Amino acid sequence: MATVRELLAEGLERLRASGSESARLDTELLLAHALDTDRTAILAHPEAPVGDGATERYRAALGRRETGEPVAFIRGFKEFHGLAFGVDERALIPRPETERLVDLAELEVSRRLLGAPRPLDSPRLRIVDVGVGSGAVVIALAVALRRRGMLDEIELVATDISAEAIALATENAVAHAVADAIRFREADLLPEWEVRRWDLVLANLPYVRSDAIAGLPRAAVFEPRLALDGGSDGLVVIGRLLELLPEVLEREGTAMIEIGGDQEAAARALVAERLPGWDCAVESDLGGLPRVLVLRPAPGSGS
Repeated sequence: MATVRELLAEGLERLRASGSESARLDTELLLAHALDTDRTAILAHPEAPVGDGATERYRAALGRRETGEPVAFIRGFKEFHGLAFGVDERALIPRPETERLVDLAELEVSRRLLGAPRPLDSPRLRIVDVGVGSGAVVIALAVALRRRGMLDEIELVATDISAEAIALATENAVAHAVADAIRFREADLLPEWEVRRWDLVLANLPYVRSDAIAGLPRAAVFEPRLALDGGSDGLVVIGRLLELLPEVLEREGTAMIEIGGDQEAAARALVAERLPGWDCAVESDLGGLPRVLVLRPAPGSGS
């Protein structure tokens, strides 16, 4: 019977040979998954024997990873903002850098609700998550606001052009008990049949340049290209959303849009072109890279 140490060594050798960019982490995650435990447990007990059933599951998982399949798809979930999200080929795997978008949104909602006193008959804050994918952003935000006792004071809508992504996001919302708090809508950016203005627009849209997709890690092949391809400059879809903002954002509203870590200059130029006079700030992620455009209407713009 093989030990944890021996199986990790076997997996490391196999995945390094297959070209995995994170072979050591992959082997630890896959063995922990096969044993139905976590990485901490297996690393703490390297000499523990591993039964034949778990060994077989682990080696099968290694085989899938050798083809480039993402570890998140093999495990069936991905951790994001302290929560576990079901993931598969229907949507992009949530990235750690996107957690910054959730944090900024939570701060913005808290500022609005806990700042100046609100009249008792104030309408709920209207928030839309454009390009919901797996649902990670809107669900993590809903869970965070529920923890703060604010969920009843907001209205959440989430859209995606992909019906399959909407289905996955709905499943994740059910799993985290916030499905009743979020309305999911299949739409290209924003639903044309729902004429309204939003207090907060969130978006994690495709922003990879079309010619750069071939150079992404192999695992990206398993994700929907629709969720990655941002056109020739990576900002085509984001640019389309920018054009809608004057008509859909409240006069005192805020839009927060994720961008690539190398896109700050191009994104600022696009905002200046499409939204002259608007306030544009860029917030960095924990790695120090520019990550989120924060946009507010020009002073004196109509509502």
